[in-house]
Amino acid sequence: MEYDYLVFIGRFEPFHNGHAAVARLALGRARKLILLVGSADTPRTIRNPWTVAEREVMIRAALADDERRLIVRPLRDHLYNEALWIAAVQRSVAEAIKADGGAVDARVGLIGQDKDASSYYLQEFPQWPLVDVQHTATLSATELRRYLFEANQVDSHGGLMLIRANVPGPVFDMLEAFRKNSPAFTQLVAEHRFIDQYRAAWAEAPYPPTFVTTDAVVVHSGHVLLVRRRAEPGKGLWALPGGFVHQDESILASCLRELREETRLKLPLPVLKGSIKGQHVFDHPERSQRGRTVTHAFHFDFPAGDLPPVRGGDDADKARWFPVSEALEMGPQLYEDHLYILEFFLGRS
Repeated sequence: MEYDYLVFIGRFEPFHNGHAAVARLALGRARKLILLVGSADTPRTIRNPWTVAEREVMIRAALADDERRLIVRPLRDHLYNEALWIAAVQRSVAEAIKADGGAVDARVGLIGQDKDASSYYLQEFPQWPLVDVQHTATLSATELRRYLFEANQVDSHGGLMLIRANVPGPVFDMLEAFRKNSPAFTQLVAEHRFIDQYRAAWAEAPYPPTFVTTDAVVVHSGHVLLVRRRAEPGKGLWALPGGFVHQDESILASCLRELREETRLKLPLPVLKGSIKGQHVFDHPERSQRGRTVTHAFHFDFPAGDLPPVRGGDDADKARWFPVSEALEMGPQLYEDHLYILEFFLGRS
C-alpha cells in the first residue's frame, strides 16, 4: 500500500456513487481510510438533513466489504475561524491514527477532487500528499436532496429513479426509510417548499438580492437570551433574537426593535445601548438557505443581577434565558450559524 491512511473530508449529504468511487480508490491505495464527516453538531436542515451517526451508517453500508478498514469521525464546522477548522482536522486525524494503533510516522495522504473554488481546503494541509481524483459522473448531493424532498409529489417517480441510479443500494434503502417513516422528513419537506417559494418571489429581481439582518447576543448573569422560532425557516429551533432591517432604521435600531419585539424585554433603551460590549458582521455566503444574508450582531452584557422576565412575541413562540455553558452545547437545536456567533462572542474552540 502506498499510504497507511488516506483522509477523505466531506459532508456526504447523502453518501452517493461519486463518494463511493473516491472511497474505493482510496482503499486501493491505503491500508485504512479516515472519513471526516463534516457539519457535525448542527440541526437538520435541507442542506444537512442527516446526523453524523446516520451518515456513518450510510457509509459503512455502502462499503460493507471493506467496513473494517474504515475510520469515521465527526468534524464540526468553524464558519468564522478557518484556523480552528484546520486544527480540528489535524487533531481528528492524529487521534484516529493513535486510537487505531498507528505509528507516529504513519504515511498519511489526503484524497479528494480539486474541482473548483469550494475545494480550496485540499490545499490547507501541505504535510499530506494530495491524491487528486478525477470527476465521477453522478448527480450532485444538492440535486439528490431536492429530488428526495419532492419525492411525495405526483410526478416524483422519475426523481426517485434518479436517486436510485446515483446512490449505492443500501443508501437508497435508508433514504426510502427516512422518507416514509421519519417525522423529521415532513418538517424538511415543509422547509424545502418554503425556501423554494421564498427564492421564487425574488426570481424576477434584476440581480440576486442581499438581505441585511441583525441579531442580539444578550448575556445576563451567566445566561444568554434565546427565542424559539415560530415558523419556517428553522421552525422549532432556538435562535438569537433578530430579524430583517427596515428601510427607515439604522442597524442598531433594528437590533433593539427586534430584541424587544421577540422577547418583550423591558430594559430601557438607554440601558441596552449602554451595555453593548461588542459587535461584528457575520457574512458566510452559505449561512442562510434563503439567499445571501449578512447579519450584524451586537453583544449586550449585564454581568450581575436578577434575570429580567421575558416571553415570546412576534416571530418567536417562546423566549428563555439559557446558561451560557448549556447554550454552547445546543448545536443541533440552534438556527443557522447562531452557534458560531455565540462562540465568537462568548468563546469556545
